[in-house]
Amino acid sequence: MRAVIQRVSSASVTVDGETVGALELNDGEYGLVALIGVTHDDGPAQAAKLADKIWRLRIFTRDDGPERSAADVHAPILVISQFTLYANTDKGRRPSWNAAAPGVVAEPLVDAVAAELTRLGAVVATGRFGADMSVALVNDGPVTLILDV
Repeated sequence: MRAVIQRVSSASVTVDGETVGALELNDGEYGLVALIGVTHDDGPAQAAKLADKIWRLRIFTRDDGPERSAADVHAPILVISQFTLYANTDKGRRPSWNAAAPGVVAEPLVDAVAAELTRLGAVVATGRFGADMSVALVNDGPVTLILDV
């Protein structure tokens, strides 16, 4: 599994003009957007490991202390499926999507990441799998990380 993680001061995802997921943040609060890609050999173990890594990754700072994780600061997380994370652009100008798992494999694993984050204590919002989504966010820092598990 692969994820692009962004620390944000606001984020939402809309489908057909309807907001389907958003982070409720006050001034000075931050959350995470997690774009999740799934490949063919991923399974529940990778989903659990990725969720744990996202939840415990120390990318939040405070003036009064060391770097902290989403778990430490109770940061909400917006989870969005993103099959294009497995695009192969080695040849030509047209990306190949062969490394991305099909929806029947990927959807339950993206759901498993969100469920595991919830089990760990996160407030989780999600996009809508397979939909044409519009994602709006304000990246804080900016902080953007790529995780592979």
